[in-house]
Amino acid sequence: MQHSPLLLQLVIILATARACGLLLRYVGQPPVIGEMAAGIILGPIVFGAWFPGFHAAVFAPASLPGLASLAELGLVLFMFIVGVELRAPNGVRAQLKSAGLVGVASVLVPMGLGFAVSPLLHPYAPEGVALAPFGLFMAAAMSITAFPILARILKERAMTHTPLGRLALSGAAIADVLAWIMLALVVALVGAGTGYGGFVRATAGLALLAVVVFVVLRPLYGWLLRRFAADGVPSLMVLAALLIGAFACSAVTEWLGVHAVFGAFLFGACLPRDDRLLKSLIERVEFLAIVVLMPIFFALAGLSTTRDAFAGAALGAMALILVVAVVGKVLGGAIGARLSGHGWRESFAVGSLMNARALMELIVMKVGLDAGIIGPDLFTMLLVMAILTTVMTGPLLTLCLGRRAPGVIPGPATGAVPSQASGAVAAEAPAPDRS
Repeated sequence: MQHSPLLLQLVIILATARACGLLLRYVGQPPVIGEMAAGIILGPIVFGAWFPGFHAAVFAPASLPGLASLAELGLVLFMFIVGVELRAPNGVRAQLKSAGLVGVASVLVPMGLGFAVSPLLHPYAPEGVALAPFGLFMAAAMSITAFPILARILKERAMTHTPLGRLALSGAAIADVLAWIMLALVVALVGAGTGYGGFVRATAGLALLAVVVFVVLRPLYGWLLRRFAADGVPSLMVLAALLIGAFACSAVTEWLGVHAVFGAFLFGACLPRDDRLLKSLIERVEFLAIVVLMPIFFALAGLSTTRDAFAGAALGAMALILVVAVVGKVLGGAIGARLSGHGWRESFAVGSLMNARALMELIVMKVGLDAGIIGPDLFTMLLVMAILTTVMTGPLLTLCLGRRAPGVIPGPATGAVPSQASGAVAAEAPAPDRS
């Protein structure tokens, strides 16, 4: 009887991810960075180069569909929870203009730079991908901010309740919504496979799905949760209904030619903003997704990397991507914060926070890879960029603010917002280290 290597694959993937996560936590970095690095280690760049025979046997192409299914399940569950988490931080209405300036500027500047350099990177795109959709994808990829890791960094530095912290959280929420909308449209344009007619079909389908989700499903699930989960802790039947809704919306977006993560995120965003529900879903759903399923996603991402990205002209392209990503995000966020009335030091601190990409960037890259917009070379370059930009967030923040006590960070010269507890990401819930 032929044995499947799935269990051995899981042992190797989970052990490597946990070890790398602990190592990165020890040196003051979020564990998710170590888990992302574990994907590179398990790929052809390290594991495949050092132990080619064993690597080929354990991660044989014929054995990967099972892992891919588990990884997609983890991705859908993760984005479902991200949608449930999505909410405006307390105090955002009082600084809506400032948050809008930061969010829009931190999207437009990196998008513009990403689109501008796309002709130089287009030779690394798969054959047949036109410059226009490729450029739009690079623009979207440059503009992503990892909202969860930003919230975690602010919480660890006791900055969540400061005017600057709330401004960064609010701006990141706006920026990510804009970037994900653009990414969905780009994937629809490329993935529909029938030119602009398919693009119109996909975008019209997304718009119709959004109407159904927020006009029909939102009140329906609101009633369901009030009636059968008044304490915020859904029963197994209600939890099954929530997962059915998430999977159904994912299936619809996938049928439309757009990645399944968009449907899961959309459904999660329509649920009531109840921190008790969020805490329950984190404990029941996200823990499993983060501990078991997402490391599989990282490993498969690592298997998609290539050593060719570290040789010759590709190194120059990787350096260009890194420079554009850092300059675009830091400068864009700083411009937005400066226009909202902050000093230059605080403005560049906001820009540094907006530069964190981590897992959210990896999801964007995987969407682009699955849609055929980018190939292994660019995937590897973007993965290295995502890791490095997240690693440098803490040091850049310290460089901008020094050792100044976070509680005395000033807000704008006028209209400062009093400190309030932030509701950005269920700060009191025992959320796993997945940011």
